[in-house]
Order: sequence, then structure tokens, then C-alpha cells
Amino acid sequence: MEGPESLRQLLHQLATAEGVDKVAKPVSSKVAEVIGQGPVKDFLSGTWTGHPLHPVLTDLPIGFWTSSFMLDLVGGERSAAASRRLIGLGILSAVPTAASGLSDWSDTLGEERRIGTVHAVANVVALWFYSWSWLARRRSRGAGVVLGFLGAAAASAGGYLGGHLVYRQGVGPDRNAWKHGGEDWVQVADDLALADGKPMVVAVGGDDVLLAKTPAGVIAAISNVCGHAGGPLDEGDFDAQGCVTCPWHGSVFRVADGHVVHGPATGHQPRYEVRSEGGRLLVRRLRSPL
Repeated sequence: MEGPESLRQLLHQLATAEGVDKVAKPVSSKVAEVIGQGPVKDFLSGTWTGHPLHPVLTDLPIGFWTSSFMLDLVGGERSAAASRRLIGLGILSAVPTAASGLSDWSDTLGEERRIGTVHAVANVVALWFYSWSWLARRRSRGAGVVLGFLGAAAASAGGYLGGHLVYRQGVGPDRNAWKHGGEDWVQVADDLALADGKPMVVAVGGDDVLLAKTPAGVIAAISNVCGHAGGPLDEGDFDAQGCVTCPWHGSVFRVADGHVVHGPATGHQPRYEVRSEGGRLLVRRLRSPL
């Protein structure tokens, strides 16, 4: 078990290496500034697909480069041309993959941003080796193969760190994915609690629920925890169109039904039913959310 423990120690050292912040913080801010909030951010985040875009795109360079790796191992000279084409396709597909990854990375902080920085560096090194391999194969297949193997090693390291970000640090999964409670009606407030139009947060089935009036004057209820990174929606801005903007990364949701309007969030907010009974507001999780 020494191997796994050594890896854990290495990851801990990377996560706590505050020196990385000297580079990561300004670069992250610049990336966020360039991408901004709007169609580009929505596209790179995957808001239009309903799921993060970056994990989907990673299959392309990984698939192309892994296929090239196998051809180099067992195909010999007869597969040299195909292997080189696969490397070229991997290089091309790495560009949009990196762009979506940078967009996601710019929303991280602290340990996640540090691990993400090393993840990005490993992938840049892999891209550099593969680019060099593609060029070298014109003159020498042997040199190109060696460089391709080095690229595969760097890409594997980057992939391992990417897995750590998702499965150990929870970067990417919807923060509301494991919330299934609150299916019983719960009294949460007086009927007049929202008379002044100011939203409020109540507890229902282990979830913080945002109560707010829509432009039509109807009381709506959605999870107050932004699915993207856990931001508190009640601290965000509410507009005249009945939308709320998360104060952390700018995701926009419709209060009436929790639907995501703009990213980086990719999923809708859990929705709750609201009814009035005996002068009290009752809330429960919507059984079949849209």
C-alpha cells in the first residue's frame, strides 16, 4: 500500500502548495475576465447540454492519442501514417477541450485551483510532446513514437489529477444531486412572511429552500444552494423578470421553476411546491420536477 499512500501525500502537497497561487490566481482572474458571463461561458460550461462540457470533450484527445499509442505498440511501420493522423486529430481536439477546462478551472478556489493548475500543466506538457511527435514522425518514426509515449505519460498524469478533482474534491458534480428528502409538507412561515416582497430562506428536508415571489405575485420555492458550486442564491441579485443571479459565479435561474438561464451552472435547481393552509405556508419537494 506504499504506492497509494505516496500518491496521497503528493496530492496533499500539491493541494497545500500556496506558492502555486502566485501564478494560478492572476491567470484564473484573467481567464474569467476574457470569457466573461454570457453565451461563451454558457457554451464552454455546457449549459446548453445540461451537463458539464469538459468531461465530454476529453474523450476526443484521449481516444485519438490512445489509439495512436496502440498502433505504435502493435502496428509497426504499416500503421505509421494512421498513427500520425490520430495524433494530429488529438492535437486539434485538445484546443476546445482545454478551453472548456480553463473555463471550469477559473471558477475554482484554494486547493481545487492548485490541483487544477497542475492538471492543466500536465496536459500542456502532453500536448507539447504530441505536437513534437507529430512533427518528428515526418523524419523518424522511432523518435516520434518515443515522444508520443512521453505525451501519453503526461496525459495519464493529467487524467489522474482530473479524476482526483472530480471524485475526491467534488469539482463538477451538481451540489443538489444527493438531495431527495422533503417530500412531506412542512410548515415554514406565516402567510404574510413575503408581504414586503423580500425573499427568505427556510429549511425543508435537510435543504435550504429559497422562497420568493414571481413577477406574477406567486410564491415559488427552489433550492437556495446553487448546483454549480454551492453559492447561496438568497444573497444574489433578483431582477424584474423573476430571475436570481448566484453571487459566486453568476449563474442565473428562474425563480418560478428553477430552470437555469445562464451558466456556468448546467442543471436546474430542485423545485418545491408551496401552499397556504390555516394562515401558514407549507412547502415540500416537487415529486416530479421538470
